[in-house]
Amino acid sequence: MTIGAPSGCAVRADDLSVHYRSNGLPAEVVALHGVGLAIRPGEIVGVIGESGAGKSTLAATIAGLAGTGRPGEGVPEICGGSLRVFGRQLRRAGRRTRDAVTLRVGYLPQDGAERLAPDLTVAENVAEPIYQRDRRFEIPAATDAVATMIDAMRLPLSVMDKSPYQLSSGQRQRVALARALILDPALLVADEPSRGVDPAVRDTVLDALRDLQHEREFSALVVSSELAVIERIAGRVVVLHDGMVVGDGPLDGLLADDPDPYVADLVRLRERQRRRMAEGDGPDRGPGAPAPKPTR
Repeated sequence: MTIGAPSGCAVRADDLSVHYRSNGLPAEVVALHGVGLAIRPGEIVGVIGESGAGKSTLAATIAGLAGTGRPGEGVPEICGGSLRVFGRQLRRAGRRTRDAVTLRVGYLPQDGAERLAPDLTVAENVAEPIYQRDRRFEIPAATDAVATMIDAMRLPLSVMDKSPYQLSSGQRQRVALARALILDPALLVADEPSRGVDPAVRDTVLDALRDLQHEREFSALVVSSELAVIERIAGRVVVLHDGMVVGDGPLDGLLADDPDPYVADLVRLRERQRRRMAEGDGPDRGPGAPAPKPTR
């Protein structure tokens, strides 16, 4: 799908298709088909869809990771259409172009909490991107930046000297989010930012992220399988189904023009959730979504 959008968009995808190549697969696997998407500067866009819809592929591709591996590694590769991030074309982009994009993008992968280095303290994990960019960066300035970000994520500063394994899964997720934001990116791509966060503190974390985005005015693409997360953080929702965009806009308006059946199911689910919450029950997660796992 090709869209009309201002040239100044932080992200603009036109008829974007992405596939995977792997030595262990008999053929290419197409994960995204003809996606059209625009993210304006300072806008938060939420992406929702069932497992396998292409959400994580879209996130990784926009974060500049498509085509960064060797053939056969199973990394995403843009195979059709166009994707521009801050005006730079990522289809067939060379290393210099990708590096220029990734310098302006903070990326939280779905397993970001598990990727924290166990042999580093929390502060060292969060500060690592600073020193990857500039090894001569002054330690006091880095420490101050890390403390500011840890506090913004509603974590006590005492966690800075701890190892990741000493934290709860929800705390580790917030540390991973702090790491993604430490370089003050112009665009945050967050894949399941509330993963592993206890429902009792989830809204606090999402509110902290939203407040930080309002303060620093970065653009954001937030992926989640939980409708409640998307509604909490984003005013605009992109719905993916089988690798295609089947809905795009405020959730309240997605039923206006003969919606895709999946979108209709999603909106009906929201109404059920609202009734359940009013009655004191927990929310459903979404069409086709697995049941939530216990968290600490």
